[in-house]
Amino acid sequence: MANSRSSHCHAASNWAGLACKGLAVAFAWLGLAPAAELNGGETLSFNRDVRPILSNHCFACHGPDEAHRGADLRLDQAEAAHEYAIVPGNADESEIIARILETDEDLRMPPADIGKRLTEDEIQILRRWVDAGAPYEAYWAYVPPKPVSIPPGAASGVNAIDSLVRRDLDRQRHHAAELATRRNQLRRLSLDLLGLPPSPEQVDQFLKDDQPDAYLRRVDELLASPRFGERFAEYWLDLVRFADTVGYHGDQIHNIAPYRDWVIDSINQNKSLDQFSREQLAGDLLAEPTTDQLIASGYNRLLQTTHEGGLQPKEYRAIYAADRVRNVSEVWMAATMGCCQCHDHKYDPYTALDFYSMAAFFADVDDEAHFKNGSNALPTRREPEIDVLSATDRMRLESIDRAIAEAKEQGDTAIAEMLREQRKEIDGRRVRTMITKAMQSPRETRFLPRGNWLDESGDVVAPAVPAFLGDIHRFAKLAPDARANRLHLANWLFDCEEGIGRLTARVFANRLWYLYSGQGISPSLADFGGQGQPPRHSALLDHLAGVLIDSDWDIKATVRIIVTSETYRRQVAAASELHNKTSQSELSSLVGAVQSGHRLPAETVRDSLLFISGLLDDQVGGQSAKPFQPAGYYRHLNFPRRTYQHDSGAMQWRRGVYTHWQRQFVHPMMKALDAPSREECTAQRSRSNTPLESLALLNDPTFVIAAQAFAARVLRETESSAGAATETQDRIHHAFRLALSRKADPIELQTLLDLFDAEHKRYQTDAAAADGLLSLADATPIAWPTESGMAERAAWTSACRVIFNLHETLYRP
Repeated sequence: MANSRSSHCHAASNWAGLACKGLAVAFAWLGLAPAAELNGGETLSFNRDVRPILSNHCFACHGPDEAHRGADLRLDQAEAAHEYAIVPGNADESEIIARILETDEDLRMPPADIGKRLTEDEIQILRRWVDAGAPYEAYWAYVPPKPVSIPPGAASGVNAIDSLVRRDLDRQRHHAAELATRRNQLRRLSLDLLGLPPSPEQVDQFLKDDQPDAYLRRVDELLASPRFGERFAEYWLDLVRFADTVGYHGDQIHNIAPYRDWVIDSINQNKSLDQFSREQLAGDLLAEPTTDQLIASGYNRLLQTTHEGGLQPKEYRAIYAADRVRNVSEVWMAATMGCCQCHDHKYDPYTALDFYSMAAFFADVDDEAHFKNGSNALPTRREPEIDVLSATDRMRLESIDRAIAEAKEQGDTAIAEMLREQRKEIDGRRVRTMITKAMQSPRETRFLPRGNWLDESGDVVAPAVPAFLGDIHRFAKLAPDARANRLHLANWLFDCEEGIGRLTARVFANRLWYLYSGQGISPSLADFGGQGQPPRHSALLDHLAGVLIDSDWDIKATVRIIVTSETYRRQVAAASELHNKTSQSELSSLVGAVQSGHRLPAETVRDSLLFISGLLDDQVGGQSAKPFQPAGYYRHLNFPRRTYQHDSGAMQWRRGVYTHWQRQFVHPMMKALDAPSREECTAQRSRSNTPLESLALLNDPTFVIAAQAFAARVLRETESSAGAATETQDRIHHAFRLALSRKADPIELQTLLDLFDAEHKRYQTDAAAADGLLSLADATPIAWPTESGMAERAAWTSACRVIFNLHETLYRP
């Protein structure tokens, strides 16, 4: 057997401890014991099968929250539960089972008023668990990943992911789906990595390439594309709640676009995840921070703020602190520390003191100037801010400065003057962005009883990490009276020996799997706590965490390992399509059996349709763009009142990642396709299927105009033939190749032939309707062939709108 890595942290062998080299962490609420056996030899897992039941039905009253604990009973802790409520090995004599089965509603548990009755299946699981000795297990999320035993085969070149998935499926007596077609493999890869479909030429080239490394080379090409950074940034911006507006009250615009460019550039440069995070949390605290590191520190300014007159500074100081704790804990720890703002967490070992101690790390962030000078101007002021150039323009200035110096040495004053003019023009492109500036004397942070900002009776607290996870002073080797800072916190999050780096790796490994499979190995991407769901394949999750660590937090390297696996390249399939009898619910719980065929994210839908049409602007970075939007959508925005003015020219056709993000009024097309408001961390977007989606895709002027550009492209790129029927068929096939990398099948072909014929006849008799459709693009040059008439253009536009709205166009293959 081969190990996925050599160094690891060790879980303690009893319920009271978790040991990691140099870090002893105590959990009185954890228990460790051998797994229970069910009838027929089926293994019962406490974390997978029992803990979710107890957490959902019992821990709110009988869990970590001492202030609200009922009957002084803890069921999250093995010793306490066994002392009174559970007789290990005898369910019939155990109070917990008796109270669950109690017929008297006043005595039955859970109480009727909480509305959480256990199902028969849940009761049977608890009975079997108790009869098997009621063994507890250390909570999986707080035990560092350990080396994973890889089945034979991986050493001979088989991807370790595939070996682990295959072993798990064999154990459960299930089969995986077949590999997807090569066409679908490439389409999936391109849509996942770039957020764009491949061109017909790229598909043809790939299908003709019969070399063994053809797929691997394509993966490397896509990972090297600047489009990869744009696509990945969409997810990161969801996590950190990036938006162009302040969120509260008047939701005014603020200056932050350069931060988005920094994210894109950092991903494209393959900045390691630990450094990527360190520069955001504490870029301003690094030695002699660069301009890029200061821009990165804008992360600390992404929270929602208010610019209303008469605000209460102390109230919003508390609101801002809570916002930061929620986001930091969800992004980097998959922890719901926001739940302990008013009391100890009811399901997890986080305390209210942990909450305010975490908030204290950010008490040095100088961000209260807007309490006094924040205005209703667009953009508003949120000092400290600096004016910066893009990374490309900064490099250009350096090059020009060198050229000016050389011209001076050579006495060429004309060249030097010309270069100075160029420099002046570039320097004028500076834009403003918020940064973090640490105050010399951080604000005082108090424990707020019940979260009440008016109550100052709580103790003053110093920056500290959650007590059950370690001691930041010991980690950073600080003197007892020294103050820990954001840089110490960032280092602790990624240190695998003295900090919680291995736990952090598991959080991000789970999210990378989600990005490239459609669902996390643990479905709960932002909550690894008691109310989240345990991993469905813990060995695979720990292996991927190890890959991330062993690669020195290399995001692209980890992504490459995932997308080059056979598991990633499998078909999208329903349970009925597999070779064994598998229900759809069983299939959804299996990791790696099939691939997810979910609808593409909002930005990818927009970008794909613009790419197919030929309208997509390929500039990387820059200010936010304002696409078409219904008139009056902002009518309820005040302070100030405003009228939306969409962009024109190339700005109208920018990628979705650059769309202006108005927190209170997210762009309606984005909202219809489940883009979040970014008021809070979003680790996983919803996926809905509603009529609003179809209405937006059919009627948004962006897509109507894109359909015209698509139609014009089809007409330009297909030769006219002698027979009208053959010509129309050829054009439909070409349109399908552009959009879906294949020809239309017979049913699709006939349907579109009929549609085109009907639409052509309609527009021939209704010139006003044709003109009304085509006039939407008056401000956008559409390169129609000169020989095409109005009716033909309108009819092809209708046909292309249908292709845009096909399931196959909008869903992951």
